[in-house]
Amino acid sequence: MTMCARVRRDDGSLALETVLLAPAMMAFVALVVFGARVSLAQQAVQVAANDAARSASIERTQAAAIASSSRSASATLTTQGLECRSVDVAVDASGFNVELGQGASVTSSVTCVVSMGSLSMMGIPGEITITRTASSPIDSYRER
Repeated sequence: MTMCARVRRDDGSLALETVLLAPAMMAFVALVVFGARVSLAQQAVQVAANDAARSASIERTQAAAIASSSRSASATLTTQGLECRSVDVAVDASGFNVELGQGASVTSSVTCVVSMGSLSMMGIPGEITITRTASSPIDSYRER
């Protein structure tokens, strides 16, 4: 037998490799897409928390600060293009009770339940909850 006769044929090996590697590659792509969507959602919720705290800090009363904070957070999430199943805005506006001349701040916490429905058939959970918090100082010498 010559050396050429011993050479193995590899007919069909490409199809076998594709069948074995395709699920792994699809899982990797799904993981990258999921990571990107979570990262963008976290960023949008952080921006909403920042905007909520800032809008609350420029109001004159505690009640107006709480109302303004909720409106601002919802508007920012809409502007960012993030669709939340539910949004909860918690505001600590106790800084409005501090005497003039004293340092005070407003803290807002935004919680958004984000649907991952379009990725659920890839084995990714249906929704995730993202919570971000931000603070903004209240002008120490402004009338409250």
